[in-house]
Amino acid sequence: MLRNFEKAILSHLKLPYRGKYVDIGPCVGEADKIYTISMNNESKRIPILLLHGLGAGVALWVLNLDELALHRPVYAIDVLGFGRSSRPQFADDAMIAEKQLVKSIEEWRKEVGLNEMIVLGHSMGGFLAASYALSYPDRVKHLILADPWGFPEKPAVTDSSRKLPLWARPILAISKHLNPLWVVRFSGPLGPWILTKSRPDILRKFSGVVENQDDIPNYIHQCNAQKPTGESAFHTMMQDFAWAKHPMLNRIQDLKNTVPITFIYGANSWLRNNSGEKVKQIRQETYVNVKYIEGAGHHIYADGGEMFNKLVNEACNICETEKQRIVHIEPNET
Repeated sequence: MLRNFEKAILSHLKLPYRGKYVDIGPCVGEADKIYTISMNNESKRIPILLLHGLGAGVALWVLNLDELALHRPVYAIDVLGFGRSSRPQFADDAMIAEKQLVKSIEEWRKEVGLNEMIVLGHSMGGFLAASYALSYPDRVKHLILADPWGFPEKPAVTDSSRKLPLWARPILAISKHLNPLWVVRFSGPLGPWILTKSRPDILRKFSGVVENQDDIPNYIHQCNAQKPTGESAFHTMMQDFAWAKHPMLNRIQDLKNTVPITFIYGANSWLRNNSGEKVKQIRQETYVNVKYIEGAGHHIYADGGEMFNKLVNEACNICETEKQRIVHIEPNET
């Protein structure tokens, strides 16, 4: 069913794509496979890898794939433990679970045969993208972080109850004890209906492209109705729903100075979106650019799809110019 809903959504792409399983061997489990879609593999330009956020999968990039694939090879994966990828049991230690996920991305890169790539991650995928760049900086030509999760430290006193959207408040309240998306599985066949009623905004985001609006909640439901090992890994890595146990902001100064970073935030996102500016202060000798899309929320790739695609393509072009050879790059104004 997950495969069918994925195919229905991706049928709206104008450019051809290929889906396959990449065997990464005994990475976390005994025989892990990462489901991958690719486009424009014939291009000689630097490829881009897309890493989705919590509870998502490759099909939710449907508003972005065509535009990005016009210019370069594009790879989108179901992160290990999510979507159609294998669902091994991750460690119950936050740092070990994070390293397992990072290792799975590196094993995937080796199997696909990419020497270097642009890595774009949204939300949880942004956290993993940054962690991957820390571990394998020579493989990352540009790090693009789309409303990334897990950067700031959890403040001693939070005002999250006022800033979080209504749908997120019960998740935050119970997330210390249960996986964040437990209600999707607990609801069984009512899961798509609950998603439709609780998150009508998600349907609106894709209404201009996906004709059958039932495909989106059904796809998200099927992504999360299975054994939630990736979600459990996220639960292990988080300190409450909105913060990580090992915040990336405390580690990003260790990233090799040859890796340029672009942050793209939704101006209306419920996540704190000032980490990019703090990274600019921490890494003043390297390229750090911060962009905001007005009117966009956390799901920035869908809320501001056209502008998002434009900013991503501009960031990708940076690593293919002469400027990439200069360490002290003056970023564009925010």
